[in-house]
Amino acid sequence: MRIAIVNDMVMAVEALQRVVTSVPGYHVAWVAYNGRSAISYCARDTPDLILMDIIMPEVDGVEATQMIMQHSPCAILIVTANVKKNSGKIFEAMGYGALDVVSTPVLGVLEEKLLSQTLLNKIATIGIVTGSLNPKRSIPPQSAISPGKAIINKLSTPPRNLPPLIIIGASTGGPKALATILSQLPANFEASIVIIQHVDVQFSSGLAKWLDEQTPLSVVLASEGSTLQAGKVLLAGTNDHLVLRPNLTLTYTRKPPDYPYRPSIDVFCKSVAQYWSRKGIAVLLTGMGRDGAMGLQRLRRRGWHTIAQNKHSCVVYGMPKAAVEMGAAVEILSLSKMASTLMKKVTLIT
Repeated sequence: MRIAIVNDMVMAVEALQRVVTSVPGYHVAWVAYNGRSAISYCARDTPDLILMDIIMPEVDGVEATQMIMQHSPCAILIVTANVKKNSGKIFEAMGYGALDVVSTPVLGVLEEKLLSQTLLNKIATIGIVTGSLNPKRSIPPQSAISPGKAIINKLSTPPRNLPPLIIIGASTGGPKALATILSQLPANFEASIVIIQHVDVQFSSGLAKWLDEQTPLSVVLASEGSTLQAGKVLLAGTNDHLVLRPNLTLTYTRKPPDYPYRPSIDVFCKSVAQYWSRKGIAVLLTGMGRDGAMGLQRLRRRGWHTIAQNKHSCVVYGMPKAAVEMGAAVEILSLSKMASTLMKKVTLIT
C-alpha cells in the first residue's frame, strides 16, 4: 500500500513515516510539507492513501482535499494534532471527500503507542474498504449481518403513537450533504430522523453539535435507551453499531465485530426492518463502499420509500451506486431535492 504524507511539521512527518514503515507492505510514496505541493505531487503520482494534516501554510488540508478529490481523487485520512480545536475544518474536509480523522502520533510521548495503533487501524480499514488491502479475516456477507443479542431481549411494550421514521446513511462527503438536507427542514417537521454516518467516536459529538447549528431541528447523539421522537435527529455516536430494540428504543452492539463499516447502515436497517411496524423513508447518501445498499433493499421489500443520491451530486458515488445497481432504490435524487421530497413523503406515511 503506497501512502503519502502531507504535513508541515518535521517531527510529525518523522512520526508518521515511522508508523507507516513499521508494517510490511506499507510504503511512503512521497512527502509534502504543504497542501499546494500535495496537489502537485498527487497529480503526478496518485497514492493509495494520503495522510493529510489540516493546518498548513499556503494551502491548508481542507483546500488540498477539495482540489485532490476534484482532479486526482484517492483515499484521504485527516491526521491532525488538535482534533477538537479543528473540528470545523475537519468536517469541511470530510464534506469534500476525506474518509476519516485521527490524531497525529507524536514521538517520545506516553500516548505514542496508542496513537500509532489507532492510526494503523484506520489505515487498515481504509485499505479494506478501498480494495488496497485484503482483509485478514473474511467480512461477513451483508445478508448474514445480525444485530446481535443486545436487541432480542423482551423489554417494555412498544409505544402506540409512532412518528414517521427517516433513516439517513452517509459516509465520504456525508457531513456536508447532511447539513444541506437538515438545514432545509422546518422546525415543526413531523418525522423522527436517525443518521448513520461513518465517523469515529471521538468526532461524533462534534459532528452532532455542528449539525445542530445547521438546522432548526434538535440534533443529538443516540444513547442507550433513546426513543424516536418527531422533530428530533439522532446521530449514531460510537464505533459500535446502532440498532433498534423490540421496544423501539435504541442501543449499541459490537456485532458483527469484523464489519469494516462502523457504525453500519446495514446493521441498523436490518433491526428497523425487524421491529418497526410502520413504513418509512430510507436515504443513502454519498460514500465509498457498499454499506447501506443491502439495508435499503431490505426496507424497500417491506414497503419503505427508499432514495439514493444521484451520481452528479455525490462526492463519492459508491454506496448509492451499489443500491441502484441492486434495485434497492425507489428514487434517485440530487442532493438539492432531498429535503423537499422528504417533506412531501412524510405526509404520505401511514
